[in-house]
Amino acid sequence: MNSLSLFATLLFTGFLLMGCKPYKPEGQGITGTITWQEGNQMPMMIEEGQADTRSSPKPIKRTVRVYPLIKFSDLKMEEGLFTAVAEKPITEVESNESGVYSIQLSPGRYSIFIVEEGGLFANIFDGDGNVNPVTVKENEWTLLDVVVNYKAVF
Repeated sequence: MNSLSLFATLLFTGFLLMGCKPYKPEGQGITGTITWQEGNQMPMMIEEGQADTRSSPKPIKRTVRVYPLIKFSDLKMEEGLFTAVAEKPITEVESNESGVYSIQLSPGRYSIFIVEEGGLFANIFDGDGNVNPVTVKENEWTLLDVVVNYKAVF
């Protein structure tokens, strides 16, 4: 390859690499993955030849429901799920078979719940008693991965 061909190849490659940016969707909101984990997750001594019986979270298809920011004291809980929410949901979306979801939202603070058969699941609380709080900022996507684990023992 002569020097002119090499220069052209390097210039073209550099042009391609400079033009490649990570994909960033328009707007702002919340995105992440929903996974399921159940059973005994207690760490234990494993002797040689024994298998670890703890399970890894597995992706699930679920409805992700968005509410205005809600305090724990304003909810009723039964068997690990919230069964009474005074606020009306803002929006909801279903995750795909791989558990992946994205919700476009206006900037603000929200509470995120996962819809289960017996109620709503959330397991993160901040120091002010807010349930599964998420802040959405202008032109930013907030990552929120949720492990639905109310049937797991830790």
